[in-house]
Amino acid sequence: MLPWRRLLRPLAVLSLAAALVVPTGAAHAASAPSSGWNNWSCKPSAAHPRPVVLVHGTLGNSVDNWLGFAPYLVHRGYCVYSLDYGQLPGVPLFHGLGPIDKSAGQLDVFVDEVLASTGAAKTDIVGHSQGGMMPNYYLKFLGGAPKVNALIGFAPDNHGTTLSGLTQLLPYFPGAEDLISASTPGLADQIAGSAFVTKLNAGGDTVPGVKYTVIATRYDEVVTPYRSAFLSGSNVHNVVLQDLCALDISEHVTIALTDRIAWHEALNALDPAHAERTTCASVFS
Repeated sequence: MLPWRRLLRPLAVLSLAAALVVPTGAAHAASAPSSGWNNWSCKPSAAHPRPVVLVHGTLGNSVDNWLGFAPYLVHRGYCVYSLDYGQLPGVPLFHGLGPIDKSAGQLDVFVDEVLASTGAAKTDIVGHSQGGMMPNYYLKFLGGAPKVNALIGFAPDNHGTTLSGLTQLLPYFPGAEDLISASTPGLADQIAGSAFVTKLNAGGDTVPGVKYTVIATRYDEVVTPYRSAFLSGSNVHNVVLQDLCALDISEHVTIALTDRIAWHEALNALDPAHAERTTCASVFS
């Protein structure tokens, strides 16, 4: 009989990774059309003077995570850019697995490239899951705040996640936490109570001068409890998707991938001067 610990340790890692998967058709990322985003000749208009940087979630990438939302913004006149970050050697397409502080450094470089290309003074950042949380490290610790007007998160794990209690079982699998930290540090960093999450939120959730919007869903099965997405601060707008439309059943993946109600609320955050009330009818806007 094989030792049970030898079996359970990799099982714990696989279970955690599976719970964080963003199944957005990653196999087709290399050939997917960009539909007008990542256009480095784009110049922001007077109506939309800030470029938008899109930050994918764990196990996502710069194309698949944004096949719906990026064209939605481009069609409305925004210059839109997306990056890949957190790559592991030998792991194509599925990103966001590297140490999150290092991923924030990649975002730092990318934002500078976008600002240099567009001539804009600031950008707006929209992220999904880890992509809605990681930029806050950039803002707080890497000097990003003067370059960013707004940070908008679709189901961000700002205070970490218990993965519906799965992470609380890790102590029962000796060595599992060490294995996750060594092989996929980006996953370990997102566990509620991790050293990364503790550092990220020490001294307050936000920084002055940046507007924060968090769009969460009650049906989130990855960021749990779902209110752990919320931030505290006078410059924060927290909203539950179902308070905008009680009929909306989007969960962690679809809130960013296909949900036009969530997209509409994000659009309001990008252009508050022309905001329109988000309702169930926003799916047709």
